[in-house]
Amino acid sequence: MRRWHRLPLWREEKSMTGIDLSGGRNGKAPVVKLSSGCDLPVVGLGTYSLHGNACVNAVRTALECGYRLIDTASMYGNEWEVGEGVRGSGVPREEVVVQTKLYPNQYGHAARAIEECLSKLDLGYIDILLLHHPASNDVSAYRAIEQAIRDGKVRSAGISCYYIRELDTFLPQVDLKPVLVQNEVHPYYQDTPVVRHIQEADIPVQAWDPLGGRGFNRELMTDPVLRDIAAAHGKSLVQVILRWDLQRGVTVIPGSSDPEHIRENISVFDFSLSEDEMGKIAALNKNEKHDWY
Repeated sequence: MRRWHRLPLWREEKSMTGIDLSGGRNGKAPVVKLSSGCDLPVVGLGTYSLHGNACVNAVRTALECGYRLIDTASMYGNEWEVGEGVRGSGVPREEVVVQTKLYPNQYGHAARAIEECLSKLDLGYIDILLLHHPASNDVSAYRAIEQAIRDGKVRSAGISCYYIRELDTFLPQVDLKPVLVQNEVHPYYQDTPVVRHIQEADIPVQAWDPLGGRGFNRELMTDPVLRDIAAAHGKSLVQVILRWDLQRGVTVIPGSSDPEHIRENISVFDFSLSEDEMGKIAALNKNEKHDWY
């Protein structure tokens, strides 16, 4: 029997997208209430490709700047560094949401893999544990996460890179509804039908590679439409992209090790995009997906 908890997707529905951004301020992101009862900041730090001291320092810098969400994954090979950054930040553990992911080569031994994640992070528990993408044994791996939730080792379960067919096949096979779906979303790959399908299932969408992905974002970072909108608001092009995501109801985890960029990425709560500007950005979609999954 499925034990889904149908709580409101967002705390309040004040904007056209459902995310209440009115309480946000630069240096502090508002949160959405997840179906597990946990709070998810709408902006977090992605740590893909960050390793060693660069990762530890980026996590500490982000937490100093007001971030309260850090994203990692077993496949990134940096869970230890993320844990070190959180522990050394001086921010109480209970104030930080740490999410990591199991990779498909771990699905066959998911219970052991969860213990490995817990050991590497060394933070006492995992706030959100996701499946990295669909593969054989994903349902059994998710059930291991469900057991870890019952055991108090994990607080919430999520999935990544699940689209309409994958999601509709997966959901009837699990007991706990995923608290979020993490997918590739950026102005050149808006994936609007999928985003809407997930949101209509009362599941938040979280964008990885919201800025187009390393090695693929040169054109996006010089797009004249985005550049003009940014100039009109006295903001950076990056801030416009992140604000566009949030106004679509999509939370974001941009990655960076640069302190200036880390601060810039969370400074998106003192302006808003007009309906006309949102429409201009919507018109930029190219269905240009940068990763295979």
